[in-house]
Amino acid sequence: MNVLEAIANRRSIRKFTAKPVSEEKIDTMLKAAMAAPSAGNEQPWQFIVIDDKAQLEKTAKLSPYIGMAAKAPLSIMVLGDRNVEKYPGNWMLDCSAAIQNLLLAAHSEGLGAVWCGLWPEEDRVDAARVLVKAPENAVPLAVIVLGHPDQNLKPQDRFDASRVHKNIW
Repeated sequence: MNVLEAIANRRSIRKFTAKPVSEEKIDTMLKAAMAAPSAGNEQPWQFIVIDDKAQLEKTAKLSPYIGMAAKAPLSIMVLGDRNVEKYPGNWMLDCSAAIQNLLLAAHSEGLGAVWCGLWPEEDRVDAARVLVKAPENAVPLAVIVLGHPDQNLKPQDRFDASRVHKNIW
């Protein structure tokens, strides 16, 4: 699968089989995430791999939009580490690029995934930080819920020429 096929065919998957995700696939996704560009090459990301069933059930309660985590075999929380920022405020952009790489890597590995945001909702960020025992400088941005898909969503062409402007609005 080439990168354009992966981009065109990747969908947000919210239903998963119980089959565990191999350590090899987890490593592949994390390596892809860490290959993302970042401001000043600061790489301000931290990742928490969650595969413990009890922890996944608690993760599912962090937001009304993460309920599927309770039935998934795996989630990866992505946090921005403010202690390594060279350019304050860019951690969110950098971690978002890492998440997109992670999603595409998951798709290329035959997995399904969905990006569930936490930041900037302070109550969700605080609850996530407590759940994973993260230090104050680590800001939970999102939870990526992953697994072997138990649904088959068809690709959608989302191109909208009305959103493209040349030179000026």
